[in-house]
Amino acid sequence: MRVLICGGGVIGATTAYFLARRGLTPIVVERTGIACAASGKAGGFLARDWCDGTPLAPLARRSFALHRDLAGELDGDWGYRPMATYGGASGFGERVRRRNVEGELGWLSPTVGISQRLGSPETTAQVHPARFTEAMMRAAETLGAEARIGRVGGLAIKAGRVAGVETDRGTIEADAVVIAMGPWSILAAAWLTLPAVFGLKGHSLVFATGDHIPATAAFVEYRAATGAVETPELFPRPDGTTYVCAISSQAPLPLDPADVAADQGAFDRLERICAELSPVLAGARIVARQACYRPVCRDGLPLIGRVAGVDNAYIATGHSVWGILNAPATGEAMAELIADGAAKSVDLAPFDPARLPPLDPARLRANLTYTSP
Repeated sequence: MRVLICGGGVIGATTAYFLARRGLTPIVVERTGIACAASGKAGGFLARDWCDGTPLAPLARRSFALHRDLAGELDGDWGYRPMATYGGASGFGERVRRRNVEGELGWLSPTVGISQRLGSPETTAQVHPARFTEAMMRAAETLGAEARIGRVGGLAIKAGRVAGVETDRGTIEADAVVIAMGPWSILAAAWLTLPAVFGLKGHSLVFATGDHIPATAAFVEYRAATGAVETPELFPRPDGTTYVCAISSQAPLPLDPADVAADQGAFDRLERICAELSPVLAGARIVARQACYRPVCRDGLPLIGRVAGVDNAYIATGHSVWGILNAPATGEAMAELIADGAAKSVDLAPFDPARLPPLDPARLRANLTYTSP
């Protein structure tokens, strides 16, 4: 069975891997390159139980376990490691009375009050997202998968069934198709009956910090002198870099991921925040300034499952900030759904695309960009 996956991000790559493990033939089509958008610019933070109490809990717990298993089973180093995670605040004066904790968190400024331990090495971990995505694609290719560069422009449908995918390099025949284009999955609403997928823009910096920061993540509520509040997330990585993200916004989604640009002044603001939160970051060289769009749906849950109206059409997107975490379990469940007719490892009912009203294709602009109302 030949399955064409539209999108070379982490969801597409892990779906290709689990499909190939079952003996199917996945072909991943990506406009720019593997992990070229949010999957290459995410934090890579993993949490076992932070989705507990929501429909995401079984998906997250299964995926957290799969991340550990994959790190032990496959060749390659994508920076997987368990880590402790702390929460705190800065700029709130008497609201936070406890000062910084030495040792694990000695790299933070004394002005950062640590209020709680959010996770232990048993419940929180990390990966380097771009390397993880690339490793999943390589592992899929060793099992017979294929990656192709191309721009998807539509579906070939015969007698109500997927027959292939139309690209700028010709039609690729397929027995099934998976839409996994992140926020660009909204383009597929012109070809299939699908709800809207929106893009939430985020900014991040990557610092060269060497071995000055141990394996500890920090989530900080930061109030600037102006009163503005941001919630930076800080993730030291085993490769000697530290990733920091904050400053989300809504902005029009460009047609090409290569055209994603930062909001004016966002990096300057984030640099000032980092300098106040950590003397190590204040003196470190910045090796990357990044902006990306995370895919989100109206109810905050992803779209994972069959697409109504066309046989053998599927979608897997809308994971928001939990895309890297939930990619392995999503890929595993999609492979089960396509190969066996039903997912067994995780119940996909909460993520059925039909739970949300379909998007009217007329709302897509002429250039196929879309902004959330």
